[in-house]
Amino acid sequence: MAAAAYLMKHAGATAVTVLDPRTSRPLGIITDADIAHAVADGKDVNTTRIYEMMTTSPTVISTTTSIREAAEVMTGGHFRHLPVIGDDGLVGIVDITDVCLALLESDYPPPPPSD
Repeated sequence: MAAAAYLMKHAGATAVTVLDPRTSRPLGIITDADIAHAVADGKDVNTTRIYEMMTTSPTVISTTTSIREAAEVMTGGHFRHLPVIGDDGLVGIVDITDVCLALLESDYPPPPPSD
């Protein structure tokens, strides 16, 4: 888990997806909250393996899923992260901040540029 925390810190991310090497599809996801829970439970992050703490078979969305649909999936499942799948496997992860910003922008589009 220490390696996952290191990757998240240096990537400025709050989750890491574990992929099936054959299909590039998510086998699991581990988040900063998972690591915090492990530490709070007294687990050693240097010896605890990601697979012990990750959510297996995470819920995913496709590249054609709307922001509103993503928000519904997140709130319905109490998720803060959703892997995004394309034809060739994982293409990214959206988090709750991404979804909130996109919804705010759709409700309040930026003003047109002034001359």
